[in-house]
Amino acid sequence: MLFDQISEDIKSAMKARDKVRLETLRNIKKVFLEAKTAPGANDTLEDADALKIIAKLAKQGKETAKTYSDAGRQDLADAELAQVEVIEGYLPKQLSEEEIEAEVKQIIAQTGATSMKEMGRVMGIASKQMAGRAEGGKISAIVKKLLS
Repeated sequence: MLFDQISEDIKSAMKARDKVRLETLRNIKKVFLEAKTAPGANDTLEDADALKIIAKLAKQGKETAKTYSDAGRQDLADAELAQVEVIEGYLPKQLSEEEIEAEVKQIIAQTGATSMKEMGRVMGIASKQMAGRAEGGKISAIVKKLLS
């Protein structure tokens, strides 16, 4: 499980005295623990949910780095991007636009969707299938393009 993998990697980072990695992994574990203890979670965290959390943390990190960059604080932006790099190491390889489009075409064929009215149904399936491997915004843009 991803939760256990993070815990093991925290020990390794401690031994290696890798401060950036250690801080990042501790942050991930904290968010995982919050998710596990949330009402209705029954003290479990499935890997699919863990991947969603990691993808969200990576996205937030990139946005924060951009904000720092825009404010002229490249030192803070670089620190944030170093953490994003650690986080992205736990995500599956991201799909290219062509790969996303191929999967979406398959889903559209399976569901028989023909118009924008069925976008919600297609997006629901696509989001589950590509969780952690593609950003929702990219999936959405491709679904819109193919259903228009």
